[in-house]
Amino acid sequence: MPETKPIDSDKLPDIAKECMKLAKFPQLATIENDKPRLRPVSPVKTDEFTVYVANLKNYDKTAQIKANPSVELCYMSPDHDQVRIAGTAEILEDENEIQEIWESNALLRKYLGSPDNPQLIIYKIIPSSVRFMREWALEYYDVPIN
Repeated sequence: MPETKPIDSDKLPDIAKECMKLAKFPQLATIENDKPRLRPVSPVKTDEFTVYVANLKNYDKTAQIKANPSVELCYMSPDHDQVRIAGTAEILEDENEIQEIWESNALLRKYLGSPDNPQLIIYKIIPSSVRFMREWALEYYDVPIN
């Protein structure tokens, strides 16, 4: 097992958030017929460890999340640090929040034309646990989420 630097537990949330910024594109895991499904996603908003992901209603992950809203995001930084966020994906219903996300995301505007596009769905992934691992240390630290 590689030697790693000790981690100050008070700094753990900030270290994990920095890893998320560096990783940019996490992998999102869902379940389909008792089989894991994994794909990269581009979050449209991150608030602490609550992550928002846009999707189209006709995509496979929409049906997968409807059948089982338990998901996990895995971020890996260029230095191989990892943040894993396990949680529940909920459909974002707050119109003000949807508008805020819409206005801050050029790709959504370019490809979907309007926040009222009937295909648009935004998931709010509410964390139940967050874990951090430094490099390939194979030791996870629980990150406080409140």
